[in-house]
Amino acid sequence: MRPCDLAREHGISTQAVRNYERDGCLPPADRTPTGYRIYTELHAAALRAFLALVTAYGHATAGPVMTAVHADRLDEALTALDRGHAQLLRDRETLAAVREAVGHLTSAPASGPSAPVDRPDRPLPPGPLSIGEVAHRLGVTPATLRAWEAAGILTPVREHGTGHRGYLPADVRDAELAHLLRRGGYLLGHIATVVRQIRSAGGTDELASALDGWQRRLTARGLAMLTAGARLDDYLTLRSAP
Repeated sequence: MRPCDLAREHGISTQAVRNYERDGCLPPADRTPTGYRIYTELHAAALRAFLALVTAYGHATAGPVMTAVHADRLDEALTALDRGHAQLLRDRETLAAVREAVGHLTSAPASGPSAPVDRPDRPLPPGPLSIGEVAHRLGVTPATLRAWEAAGILTPVREHGTGHRGYLPADVRDAELAHLLRRGGYLLGHIATVVRQIRSAGGTDELASALDGWQRRLTARGLAMLTAGARLDDYLTLRSAP
């Protein structure tokens, strides 16, 4: 096969195919006496696997997975995929928790601040949390939380004298929701609007739309991971054939 034969299948350029080979995402190609690359079905299977991995996990994971495979470090490649599946599971759990919190708010609008978005295995300690504790809980930086505060998403209390931020249960709920929607690709201004709706326990149509959209993205990502796994298995089987 020629580079254009591989490129045509996926609607990419021949230079992209050569770049993927250069970066280790495809196995090295043999050359004709005049220097032209010779690709085989093995390269075609590798390209299918790589592009499927990009769709499911992104370039930051797909590239290292393929280079690890070509260096015969299969466990390293599988570990990278495991991290992607773990993140998807965390996103699903957070989405479920947010839906539960929203259901509580809309069914009891006069009951005051809602319980925080939380999973049973991660109870909140008593009293307000510091910015560092909330950042660690979400896996973000304190600077991210300050940016969310500046955008009107978070409204932590301030300690008298020190000015240190304190995050109450409702603030942690808002932070969990912001984290979820940011991973869904929503802008800070949109998230601030959604959080204000939750605080007022009314007008949740926009919130429901946002959560439904993220649910569809999670489903699409899960299906893409299944496809990527099948393409990678095809490639590994062909690669190990005598």
